[in-house]
Amino acid sequence: MHVLRRLVCGMCLRLNKHAGCVQTFSTSSSRPQSVMQAWVIDKYGDNSVLRFTRNAAFPVIHYPNEVTIRVHAAGLNPLDVNMRGGYGAATLAMKRDPLNMNKAGSEFPLILGRDVSGVVMECGLDVGYFKPGDEVWAAIPPWKQGSLAEFVVLSANEVSHKPKSLSHTDAVSLPYVAATTWSALVNTGGLNKDNCSKKRVLILGGSGGVGTFAIQLLKVWGAHVTVTCSKNAEQLVRGLGVDDVVDYTSGPVERKLRDLDKFDLVLDNIGGETEKWALTLLKPWSGAKYVTLVTPFLHNTDQLGLADGMMQTAVTVATKALKHLTKGVHYRWGFFAPSGSALDNVTEIVDTGKIRPVVEETFSFSQVPQAMQKVERGHARGKTVVTVAEEQDERP
Repeated sequence: MHVLRRLVCGMCLRLNKHAGCVQTFSTSSSRPQSVMQAWVIDKYGDNSVLRFTRNAAFPVIHYPNEVTIRVHAAGLNPLDVNMRGGYGAATLAMKRDPLNMNKAGSEFPLILGRDVSGVVMECGLDVGYFKPGDEVWAAIPPWKQGSLAEFVVLSANEVSHKPKSLSHTDAVSLPYVAATTWSALVNTGGLNKDNCSKKRVLILGGSGGVGTFAIQLLKVWGAHVTVTCSKNAEQLVRGLGVDDVVDYTSGPVERKLRDLDKFDLVLDNIGGETEKWALTLLKPWSGAKYVTLVTPFLHNTDQLGLADGMMQTAVTVATKALKHLTKGVHYRWGFFAPSGSALDNVTEIVDTGKIRPVVEETFSFSQVPQAMQKVERGHARGKTVVTVAEEQDERP
């Protein structure tokens, strides 16, 4: 339904354009400014590379399906810390510049921040699903400039109307984890609201951003959910509706999990050694799937180069998938996938009150370095959020 609405809006706008009703490239007659305030990095490294500037280039609409968003709040993820250090640089450089026309380092100054909640300021010619003044949210692809800035430009296909029931600060805690979880559970895991009832799902690492969102989505769909987390996070995940909690700090977690009934799907946010035993927890020969969000794809391309890295990745996933298929279970890699239509579905669920944001800590725009340090320390109990538009007079 959401996809249909988007298509109809786009078709109507194109018909009006051809009829002579739309004459300008965008719906805004003038751009508000040529520079903006932002936190940028000029090279990869530790937290010391973060730099505040009042002269960042104002983002420009280049394609008719894009929108300019004034950022009210930004959300941080572990990916931002990794990107600050150069993780995935080779693959992301190819995505930004597929013809390799720019020199090395052309991504700088680079703006981090994968979550945004804000207000549409300007729309490209083909955008019919949004208009200036709409409150929206989005998960920003890692190859695009991020939300630690006053403005950001995104494709309309990546953007969704923000839940009316949430403030920008609460809303921004959800898009990236929602898009990632949706991709892992729906696109890769094959689960949805119609087939999830009574399915047994295990979430390895249940107290972080993806884990807390996945718990709530699966419970809305009627699944039985088990999570692993530390003892001090148990109250949080139980408050989200989880059925069983296994404390990984009180002994070998795999032994405790083997005492439970087997699962239809395992969502792995931990990676590492868990892969060696997690697949034994699945129901064999029943279509059960192990989906891990911790993959070597970007690491391989960083270490081996794009071509060799992609080849190594293909061999690895094919070998593992075949190995486990012979044991009656499916091995899959899950990836973040930006999707405005997926967020449309999430918006509807959030506005019914069945999913709530889990914000661990909120920082001001002047405190971005401290916010990044918080994310870097790990052991998240929800999301780290940075307020942006609310602080126009407070800058470093």
